[in-house]
Amino acid sequence: MWRNSRRGWGWPVIVMHWLSALAVIGLFALGWWMTSLGYYDRWYQLGPWWHRSVGVVLFVITLLRLVWRAMQPTPQAHGSRIEQRAARIGHALLYALLLLVMISGYLISTADGRAISVFGLFDVPALLSGIKDQATLAGDVHWYAAWALVILSLGHAAAAFKHHLMEGQDTLRRMLWPLR
Repeated sequence: MWRNSRRGWGWPVIVMHWLSALAVIGLFALGWWMTSLGYYDRWYQLGPWWHRSVGVVLFVITLLRLVWRAMQPTPQAHGSRIEQRAARIGHALLYALLLLVMISGYLISTADGRAISVFGLFDVPALLSGIKDQATLAGDVHWYAAWALVILSLGHAAAAFKHHLMEGQDTLRRMLWPLR
C-alpha cells in the first residue's frame, strides 16, 4: 500500500519515518562524539563531513514527509481527546525541532561562506553567512535543540510502546507495516 489510508500509513511514510529515526539517533551520537575529537584525530574532518551530508539528506526527507503529510490522509487517531491533542502537539514539535536542528546546523556549517559538500556529489551553497557570531549562536541553538529533539523522540517512542503494550492498540504496528 503506497498511499495512506484512514486505517494506516503507506510505505513511503513508514520508510521515511524509520530513516529519519535512524538518522536522528546516528547524527546525535556522531555529533556528541565529534565534540571530543582532537585537531590531529583522523576523524576531525571526516566526522563533520558525514554529519553534514547525512543532515542534508535528513532535511530533504523531512521536507518530503511534510509534503506527503499535507497531501495524504492521516490515519484515525487512538486514545482520548487529550491524548490525540498531545499527539498532534508532539508531532508538530518533532517537526519543528527537526527543522530547527537542521537549519541551525546549516548556519554553523556555512558561517564562513563555504558551501556544504553532500557526500561529494553536490554542494549546498552558503546563502547566509558572515553574521557576527553566527557559528557560535547557531551552535548553541543546534546543541540544545538536538537534545530537545532526542528527549521528545524518546517520549514519542515511549508513547508508541505504551499504546501497543498496555492498551493493545495498533499504533506501533501501523508504523511497521501498512494496514489495509
